Amino acid sequence: MKIQASAERECKAGPEAWFTGSVWIDPVVSTAEIGPEARLQAALVTFAPGARTAWHTHPRGQTLYIVSGIGWAQKEGESARVIQAGDVVVIPAGENHWHGADAAHTLVHLAMQENDNAGIAVTWGRQVSDQEYGAPTMNPKH
Repeated sequence: MKIQASAERECKAGPEAWFTGSVWIDPVVSTAEIGPEARLQAALVTFAPGARTAWHTHPRGQTLYIVSGIGWAQKEGESARVIQAGDVVVIPAGENHWHGADAAHTLVHLAMQENDNAGIAVTWGRQVSDQEYGAPTMNPKH
C-alpha cells in the first residue's frame, strides 16, 4: 500500500495543444505513480469559464464525474449537451468528443480512462473552434 499525500502531487496547467482557455490538471491516478502495469488514469480537471478540451478519443472509453460547475459535452455529429455537478458522462471507446466549461461558469470533473495495450489513454485531435463551441450561457436557476 502507498499513501500519496496531496502535497506530493503537482497540479499542472493543461497544455495548449489539448485545451482552449485556462485548464488545470490535478493527477489522481497515473502510471508514473503506480507503474507501467496500471491501466487506470484519473485526474481532477478544472476549467475556467469558456475553457474546453480539443476533440479527442479514448481507445478504452472515458467516464467523467462532474464535481462542480456547469459545462458542455459533445459527441461528434450531435449537439452539445449541458453537464453539471453530480452528472456522470460515459464516453464509449473511439467516440470523438470534447467537454468543457460553460461560458459563464467554471467546471470541475474527475476524468477516468484506461490505457490500451500500448499504454495510450487518449488521442488528441484539432481544437474546438469558437463557432463549434458557441454555447449559450446557462443559468443554473432555470
